[in-house]
Amino acid sequence: MRYLFFVCAWLMAMHTSQAQYTPDENFDKGWRFHKGKAEGADAADFDDQTWRTLDLPHDWAIEGPFDSKYDARTGGLPVFGTGWYRKHFTMPASAEGKVVRVEFEGAMYNAHVWVNGQLVGNRPYGYIGFEFDISEYLNYDGSDNVIAVRLTPEDFSSRWYPGAGIYRSVWLKVDEPVYVDLYGTFISTPTATAAKGVVQHETTIRNTSDAAQTLTVKHEYFSPDGEQVGSNQDEITVEAGGSGWSGTYTNILNPQRWDVYQPNLYKAVTTISSGETVLDTYHSTFGIRSISYDAEGFYVNDKQVKFNGVCLHHDNGALGAAVYKRADERKLEIMVNMGVNAIRTSHNPPSREFLELCDEMGLLVLDESFDVWKIAKVENGYNKYFEEWWQQDVKDMVLRDRNHPSVIMWSLGNEIKEQWQQDLGWKMAKELHAFCKSVDPSRPTTIGFNSYPTAYDRNMAQQVDIAGANYKAVKYSELKKNYPELPLYGSETASCYSTRGVYHFPIEDYKEHESLQTTSYDFVAPPWGFAPDIEFHFLKENPTVMGEFVWTGFDYLGETSPYGGLDNMDTLGHWNDDWPARSSYFGIVDLAGFPKDRFYLYQSQWTTEPMIHLLPHWNLDDERVGGIRAKGGVKIGDIVPVYCYTNCEEAELFVNGKSMGRKVKGQDPSTILVDILRYEPKTFETPYRLSWEVPYEPGSIKVVGYKNGQPIQEKEIKTAGKPAQIKLSVDRRTIDADGRDLAYVTVQIVDKQGNFCPLADNLVKFEVSGAGRIAGVDNGNPTSLESFQGSQREAFNGLALVILNSTEEAGTIRLVAKSKKLKGAEVEITTTRESLQ
Repeated sequence: MRYLFFVCAWLMAMHTSQAQYTPDENFDKGWRFHKGKAEGADAADFDDQTWRTLDLPHDWAIEGPFDSKYDARTGGLPVFGTGWYRKHFTMPASAEGKVVRVEFEGAMYNAHVWVNGQLVGNRPYGYIGFEFDISEYLNYDGSDNVIAVRLTPEDFSSRWYPGAGIYRSVWLKVDEPVYVDLYGTFISTPTATAAKGVVQHETTIRNTSDAAQTLTVKHEYFSPDGEQVGSNQDEITVEAGGSGWSGTYTNILNPQRWDVYQPNLYKAVTTISSGETVLDTYHSTFGIRSISYDAEGFYVNDKQVKFNGVCLHHDNGALGAAVYKRADERKLEIMVNMGVNAIRTSHNPPSREFLELCDEMGLLVLDESFDVWKIAKVENGYNKYFEEWWQQDVKDMVLRDRNHPSVIMWSLGNEIKEQWQQDLGWKMAKELHAFCKSVDPSRPTTIGFNSYPTAYDRNMAQQVDIAGANYKAVKYSELKKNYPELPLYGSETASCYSTRGVYHFPIEDYKEHESLQTTSYDFVAPPWGFAPDIEFHFLKENPTVMGEFVWTGFDYLGETSPYGGLDNMDTLGHWNDDWPARSSYFGIVDLAGFPKDRFYLYQSQWTTEPMIHLLPHWNLDDERVGGIRAKGGVKIGDIVPVYCYTNCEEAELFVNGKSMGRKVKGQDPSTILVDILRYEPKTFETPYRLSWEVPYEPGSIKVVGYKNGQPIQEKEIKTAGKPAQIKLSVDRRTIDADGRDLAYVTVQIVDKQGNFCPLADNLVKFEVSGAGRIAGVDNGNPTSLESFQGSQREAFNGLALVILNSTEEAGTIRLVAKSKKLKGAEVEITTTRESLQ
């Protein structure tokens, strides 16, 4: 029988604090942590009683502080240094003779692991999991065991915020000497029609005993409804100290196929037996679906799918890199609401929980391995380890993730520097492709290429199954003409900048600004990028291009372009020229999860449910307009561009009740500025936005959307008065009392009439009582140096965020929000253990 053992801590003050394992739980609780060097901390008898006690996952860097001595490119946070984690536990005599393994799902960065003072192994790459067999190092007589982990992430090791620490879960697993290996099942569906699904099931079994074992491998299959729909079994012999392979197939008639937004998931239970004795039980989740591709497009279950995709980094804002499943779930829910159907995990393998969510939500995933091969992008990047570790890291990524129906492509790299090498690039790409296909032949490979025509002329793009083009919208037609046989998609697109709620005037003043913010008129981009409309246009002109992955769905910590590093993108060293800019401006959604205007531009293209959006806000005569706390407000009577994003057929704008005219989408284009490298002209007539030039007059603006001449949607924005009160709203009123679930509370500043105050920056203080705690606070401001770990936050353009974390006790979390001169507010969230039974 497979056991996942959790070793809980007594949490005593005594150095000998220990705990007995409990089945079916993980190994996350009761670790001790020390930031800094600690000579001798690998030894079993090292005195760690003064160390901090905490639960995993844990990201030490997000605790801060922000400081200009840290690289803004990685968030201005302490992502480097030495960190130690130690765990005390006991093992019973009954576990002796079994196989005991410890699995780390992710440890950032350069992990070394000791058990009772013995080094059992190391793993440099922080984005991939690993495990060690620790059976021979343990005590089974009730005495203390200690696992010690040292992490030594280096400065200048990443182009974005990587986090630091054991930021994903840890598992202790105890098995009989015969067991299913790590990532030991491979379930594929070579036939997946509406009439029949053929489930091919391959299993790798380890035998650590000193005798050959004749085994029965039995699989049982359960539908999404829980009904058993098939079973089979295989007989194999596994030699002593070796591995064995079992292969079976099962026909499932009229399957419920997994598809985009149709997340039908099957369960498989694998039982390994010797005679009447059950040695191991292993659970797998899979989907029955087909994928295929050609130069004309990408297909899921034989239906062509266009990628309405986004690139996402792995951090979750105020929570840093530490994995909370609910944080990723909220992120993906926001993306789905925008119309996203595909995610690129830039530029590394994601967490297990992230892929589980994509499976459960019916999202497609481009699973990416590396940002670098041999040639460096930063001083201490993965290139230092690539030669020794790339095969192991690719293998483990593919083995871990290949049962996820959401995963449709393996990306072997992003903007790899070898693109510009005459022979090195294509030969390395060929080697990586062949190796990846040897582990999983069922999915295509890809690479995100940002060179054109070099990567194509030098035969590198031809070495993968599907070529990814980064920022080459204006070249799609030429690419398809010159390489008609090559399947192609936009692997990274747009790179538009904006700050939520910021509008600079005059509108041409669109580049870097003294406020270190960027206008939200949605056309500002770096030299290699462009407004979303440009990608929409060239995808429409080139329908055989498979779709796009926008850079990026969410803002992320680090990579502060256009500030700090715009002019030195490839320069090693700090990006601190424009401190305190410390996070990105690329996101469609800000770091706190609040949509920017661009969200609605994509929603207008990617969804069919009637929607309408209006910008800018209508407090434009405030002196802070033109930049946060920077003078330059609009005067009454000044002409202001007003934009509408909608999927309605027509829209009509009203200013203080007076119609400014009705416009037809697609027939009344808007002119936007563009600044695309090697692209002329520098303006673009976009059919994807409606706009009016109107004289500014405080009061209200309202837009009404029409279909077949009838109004179906409207949006009104009123000029707000002085901030008067706090308004709280929560994403979920009931959460699990499991110590990991989260409730996201949005803080709005409104006037006496309840109108949103779009420039409010009041300091809001929070008090929490009951069955929860504050996990983080944020406001989406990319220049704020306030701690994410605090109990207060300034509103940024009227909004702030509180993230509440449940305890393991059922009850109520009560949050009170207060601010000087404002009427306070409170909200209650119920925590329950009902779903955990």
